[in-house]
Amino acid sequence: MADDLKRGLEGVLVAESALSTIDGDEGRLIYRGYTIEDLARNASYEEVLYLLWHGHLPTERELATFTEAMAAERTVDDGVLETVRALASADEEPMAALRTIVSHLSAYDPDTDADPTDVEANGRKGRRITAKIPTVLAAFERSRRGEPIVAPNPELNHAANFLYMLNGEEPDDVLAETFDQALVLHADHGLNASTFSAMVTSSTLADLHAAITSAIGTLSGSLHGGANQDVMEMLKEVDDSEMDPLEWVQNALAEGRRVPGFGHRVYNVKDPRANILGEKSEALGEAAGDLKWFEMSVTIEEFLAEEKGLAPNVDFYSASTYYQMGIPIDIYTPIFAMSRVGGWIAHVLEQYEDNRLIRPRARYVGPEDRTLESLAER
Repeated sequence: MADDLKRGLEGVLVAESALSTIDGDEGRLIYRGYTIEDLARNASYEEVLYLLWHGHLPTERELATFTEAMAAERTVDDGVLETVRALASADEEPMAALRTIVSHLSAYDPDTDADPTDVEANGRKGRRITAKIPTVLAAFERSRRGEPIVAPNPELNHAANFLYMLNGEEPDDVLAETFDQALVLHADHGLNASTFSAMVTSSTLADLHAAITSAIGTLSGSLHGGANQDVMEMLKEVDDSEMDPLEWVQNALAEGRRVPGFGHRVYNVKDPRANILGEKSEALGEAAGDLKWFEMSVTIEEFLAEEKGLAPNVDFYSASTYYQMGIPIDIYTPIFAMSRVGGWIAHVLEQYEDNRLIRPRARYVGPEDRTLESLAER
């Protein structure tokens, strides 16, 4: 029967998870019982990683031990850096480069031969992967700019260290806090496409590096990642046109163009993460004395809400936030991966705990009862 076909698995329950939940009608996102607003404003990315991986927020001592262990894993082997430089020289796309580099990290992981379901080994692997992604991403960006790679600074937290390695100087407190919040907001989001692909891979008992490589590959698709890059390119186009943003978006819609950063498979109202990043975009604009990116975004948001009933998702305001922080536009999606890896790992660990091979079926609609003719008769 056609009505039992669930294209895209929409609405199909395939797993139980204690990690995060989304209320798309109320605009709520919760990590292990805590609202995203509470976590983004009051917890660091390291605390959220600990929460996702261990089920509870760390004590002061647990956080210090965890943070130190994470910082100790940031350095990458020279063989990996050679790959980073080669990919940068070849002008590889950032997400494709990240996919290749994360896969390469497995060759240097001390636990590479461990059983895929070894809990302790996976904890160590998870820390290494999460700690090294900022290092290789910053190294890739600096290499393609022809600048020397900056070694990680163990004295800085996860967010500040990435900005330091990217720019060669320590960020001020405002930039570091803003970026840390952005990482918290992107850390997990239910059973999205990249998370599910990581779970499918791990359900075969492939290892953690394979699962995360699958997730990065899935995130690279334009229907999952990349929207905040599209948003920023749109805002720059509006700015370059010297048109009023309202007039520009009206013309774009009349031409049949899609405005990126709006709508979501899960949310029927405004994405709660967009509220927080909107505040940060405004604050950065005020600090710089130039609110044009924020005000342009608000104009577009208000028009589409009134005329089309559309609400922005997290990508809409992360675009102007990252741009005002001086982050190159085409590494916005790799930064998404840099954050979401925490959630991917948490879901993979859940999958390993109670594993069953994920193996859906397809309805066959091809021809039947054909007779094979000899090669000469075809």
